[in-house]
Amino acid sequence: MSQNTFPDGFLWGVATSSQQIEGGRHEGGRGESIWDRFATVPGKIADGSNPDIACDHYRLWRNDIAIMKGLGLGAYRFSIAWPRIQPTGRGAANLAGLDFYDKLVDGLLAAGLEPYPTLYHWDLPQSLQDTGGWAARDTAEAFADYAAIVARRLGDRVKRWTTHNEPWCAATLGYEEGHHAPGHLSPAEGLAAAHHLMLSHGWACEAVRREAPGAELGIVLIHSPAHPATGSAGDIDAARWFDGFFNRWYLDPIFRGAYPADAIADRTANGQLDGGAMPFVKDGDLKAISTPLEFLGVNYYSRVVMRAGANGKPEAVPPPKVPSLTDMGWEVYPAGLEETLLRIHREYAPPVMYVTENGAAYDEPMDADGRIDDQRRIDYLRGHLASCARAAAQGVPLKGYFLWSLLDNFEWGFGYTKKFGLYAVDPQDGRRIPKQSASWYRDVVAANAVTD
Repeated sequence: MSQNTFPDGFLWGVATSSQQIEGGRHEGGRGESIWDRFATVPGKIADGSNPDIACDHYRLWRNDIAIMKGLGLGAYRFSIAWPRIQPTGRGAANLAGLDFYDKLVDGLLAAGLEPYPTLYHWDLPQSLQDTGGWAARDTAEAFADYAAIVARRLGDRVKRWTTHNEPWCAATLGYEEGHHAPGHLSPAEGLAAAHHLMLSHGWACEAVRREAPGAELGIVLIHSPAHPATGSAGDIDAARWFDGFFNRWYLDPIFRGAYPADAIADRTANGQLDGGAMPFVKDGDLKAISTPLEFLGVNYYSRVVMRAGANGKPEAVPPPKVPSLTDMGWEVYPAGLEETLLRIHREYAPPVMYVTENGAAYDEPMDADGRIDDQRRIDYLRGHLASCARAAAQGVPLKGYFLWSLLDNFEWGFGYTKKFGLYAVDPQDGRRIPKQSASWYRDVVAANAVTD
């Protein structure tokens, strides 16, 4: 057993998203999102549920702030629902929506919690999807207008802003593979959506800085190290392919102002691009995308192991050893978080980094005494926090950690079947029920250290 201490001033928090916890689907003038619509399609949500009520955070946010304060946290990462601010994604602001987040921010500050809002966590107004969604350039323009509205209202108190959460998921899972809203199956749309998401990031940074001088801006990217299944040339190349498709397709434009040449060649070879041309990229786009950032948020859950398939197409395979898996089927691989942080620091050098999501889905039963013993989650978190501490000790400018998630919530296409929370939520009355991991995390925060 060894003690891993974090730097003085290390920021401890939890993360959530609006679509997953707020509910209040028809309250306060909120418009329809693509996930509201997607959840009505038979078979799209595993348990047939919807996010209309979710965790009822729209009504119970004061309780949730009190819970976070009781954990001793210093920050809360949440997202703002675009349909709550602009019900159709355009036009005048919905004042009731702004009022909700205004009260939330004030409540957080009064409790000693710094607000870390994300402007987009996948809940696109359905009206914008009806005119093309993220595959259309106009949506990027609309996002910048929305960002300006929010920053104008909250920018006197919010100091650090995130534009997007995991644009890879929004683009690839939503427009190319159909697993997420809006459920399209178009590689061409997926590529255009990825570019417009990043372009809107750059434009939103400009808008927020204009409305809130001195604001610090960042973006949150999901990262998974790609390891070859064997030392063969084919497997090594398959890992390179995944890294370009999943990691560098976003890191390179943001930090280097260009898409990775090898990934462009891959997409050309498989027919996604014609001669490497990307007609959706216009003059000045990459300059906007690569606007300097004050920080980068990194979401990490696991690694991926790749091999060259029988037909030469790269494919993911189970890890070489029998691993411990979360309920998502993801390998528990804490070393990958240290690897990720070191790699991004050394190759892209963001000035500040935060782990903005990290956690595990486990569904543990409540015992006769009302206790939820989620030791597997504690073990997962312990190993990953130790990786964070080791990365910081090696020079990574890691300033904080946001655990995913505060509450069991609407987990996208899985509905309420996958449980990431420190707290369970009673589906009848919304009561928050602490798991053992909640008290464990409280002790880690108080000690600013973790034992592994």
